[in-house]
Amino acid sequence: MSQILRADAADNRERILAAARTLFASEGLTVPMRDIARAAGVGPATLYRRFPTKQALATAAFAEQVRACQEIVEAGLAVKDPWQGFCLVIERICELHVHNRGFTDAFLATYPDAVDSSESRDLTLKSVAALARRAKARGSLRRDFELGDLVIMLTAHRGLHASTPAARAAASRRFAALTMQAFQA
Repeated sequence: MSQILRADAADNRERILAAARTLFASEGLTVPMRDIARAAGVGPATLYRRFPTKQALATAAFAEQVRACQEIVEAGLAVKDPWQGFCLVIERICELHVHNRGFTDAFLATYPDAVDSSESRDLTLKSVAALARRAKARGSLRRDFELGDLVIMLTAHRGLHASTPAARAAASRRFAALTMQAFQA
């Protein structure tokens, strides 16, 4: 049975989530919980009452990004040409990840449950695998491609650093283009 929060408690929860999203995006998952509480304008006790662990906070904070990943893969599957769909997935995933270091960390298993809302991660990976099989069958994707290659790509993408968000976005687009070129048969 879900608990209905008082208005002030609901406001605190939303402020905590907003602060966590912002700090996770800019600093990654290493940001201390105390800093999140301070940015949200609440005490540490309030933060821990709502989110007893950083993993619980990350799971709630990244729920929107998990849905965005699923939508990206669904959009890729909907493209008639599987290679174009596969490329769309790479481009959009890179775009999503360049703006949120914390989500990339979670996706790459610092907090694997943060992006594993039950079957969603498995479904997303199965969908990407199906798209890859279709692209291979058409002769567009390298025969030796495996899903682990995407993890390697995301790990490398995570290392992108630039002086400005615009420069980081441009580097991400270039990285995605080079990745697609490397994966192409």
